[in-house]
Amino acid sequence: MEQNGESHLKEPLLHAADGASAAAARVSPRKERTTRKVMFNVRGMSCGSCAVSIETVVAGLKGVESIQVSTLQGQAVVQYSPEETDARTIKEAIEDINFEVDELQEQEIAVCRLRIKGMACTSCSESIERALLMVPGVKKAAVGLALEEAKVHFDPNITSRDLLIEAIEDAGFGADLISYGDDVNKMHLKLEGVSSPEDTKLIQSVLETVEGVNNVEWDTSGQTVTVAYDPDVTGPRLLIQRIQDAAEPPKCFNASLYSPPKQREVERHHEIMSYRNQFLWSCLFSVPVFLFAMVLPMLPPSGDWLFYKIYNNMTVGMLLRWLLCSPVQFIIGWRFYVGAYHALKRGYSNMDVLVALGTNAAYFYSVYIIVKALTSDTFEGQDLFETSSMLVSFILLGKYLEVVAKGKTSDALSKLTELAPETAVLLTLEKDGSVISEVEISTQLLQRNDFIKIVPGEKVPVDGVVIKGQSHVNESMITGEARPIAKKPGDKVIGGTVNDNGFIIVKATHVGSETALSQIVQLVEAAQLARAPVQRLADKISRFFVPTVLWWLHFLHGLAGSYPGNFTSTLSNGFQRQWIVLSLLCSLEYLS
Repeated sequence: MEQNGESHLKEPLLHAADGASAAAARVSPRKERTTRKVMFNVRGMSCGSCAVSIETVVAGLKGVESIQVSTLQGQAVVQYSPEETDARTIKEAIEDINFEVDELQEQEIAVCRLRIKGMACTSCSESIERALLMVPGVKKAAVGLALEEAKVHFDPNITSRDLLIEAIEDAGFGADLISYGDDVNKMHLKLEGVSSPEDTKLIQSVLETVEGVNNVEWDTSGQTVTVAYDPDVTGPRLLIQRIQDAAEPPKCFNASLYSPPKQREVERHHEIMSYRNQFLWSCLFSVPVFLFAMVLPMLPPSGDWLFYKIYNNMTVGMLLRWLLCSPVQFIIGWRFYVGAYHALKRGYSNMDVLVALGTNAAYFYSVYIIVKALTSDTFEGQDLFETSSMLVSFILLGKYLEVVAKGKTSDALSKLTELAPETAVLLTLEKDGSVISEVEISTQLLQRNDFIKIVPGEKVPVDGVVIKGQSHVNESMITGEARPIAKKPGDKVIGGTVNDNGFIIVKATHVGSETALSQIVQLVEAAQLARAPVQRLADKISRFFVPTVLWWLHFLHGLAGSYPGNFTSTLSNGFQRQWIVLSLLCSLEYLS
């Protein structure tokens, strides 16, 4: 009898997350799984066929994550898991196909994923990426705006996850650890009956003795455990059963799948509402400033009252514009000062620096105009409060629209992961193929080589091969083909597709992160983390754009002698400030 499921497994196996938030994970004493990269000098390669031969042989070794071979440089770079293979084995495999190999320096590489808080635009993601790359030991960093995540490759002998998080926080953003190492096959378990540190140590020791378990992490409460495992060796049902069997009477341990609270959706909604409210509040002040400065003065006699003098040459309009603009500049626009401070602290400029520079130039020049008007009855000048306040409002509107678009992109990715069904019918079969029992379990509990019953109208839970029955399956979600595809024993089916009209039994071949649907999601996530070369070039140019524009404007006008005498002898004018604001607007248009 082929036993592929445990009929006495306690139900329910999937519990919804309660209101308690998941605490920050602490890593168990077990050594965290890392990958290492080694480079070989390979002699004897003469063509692309040689490179393909080496790639084929090395990629077939257990534990090899990736290999890149350059025929021109005569080098091969291999990334592998030190728990499963080593550089010597890889070297011998290449030598076995008649190539001469010299091993170069070996480097240990760890990978972690971080959730980023506070990103609103591509400038934010570029600032975080630059801050991470400045940390000693960081080899590669990719930040995805839509995903709100960062994936960092670093040398654990030089830096740590805490230093990476600290670097992000120093840049003015928040960060939490999502995962460490190869997290493609992880499951979260909620435990019941664990009442002491001894129970926690017992369960951890039991899990670590299971073959195929790579890492065990506990939250600070000791009620939730995250297990990283190799699906080729073990599976979630076996791990749950081991936990339940670890209890000694009268104690009883229960383990069930746990879905961490979806804080990201809550935080994204809060971010969208925050930008929306800030934009509306800024409009509440900046629109009247604009009306008092640009509209009413052009509509006499309705705007004549704005020119009534309060003291010397200070008018009612000046005072109102000053009072209305100040909250926009220093309260609503405070986030730009914070962002500019963190950027300048690290020696680079971003959009926050541009906004702070331009709006402050306009605002403080306008304050200077008011002071001169208060102290002189002959001074005449025009303030620029409407420039400052409206610029802040426009920037906030752009950020609001960007976070809304970012949220929709992330929602589309979430809907893609929801195409697979939540449950599946697991069968236990005799050797002759007759069904002994069936039980409905969570799709997350399926393991490789499980037998699954799929009736007409149901979705295929995981990738597999048909072993019994015939049907037509709608694979339009993968291939775009509108007509259902006929399936018979021996044919492959894809998780997430719909079984149309027949009863079939499928043997699972790919589960968890190995299914085609999961691979598509991972490709989309990788594309979100990647940055086009032209975008990197634009980011580099933007660092020097505004300072260069400012310098050339002043230099060329001075060289041509186009400054009037009173412009060069006194700062009681807005000429220079207007150029600063204009250069800011040009740079913002360029960055957009």
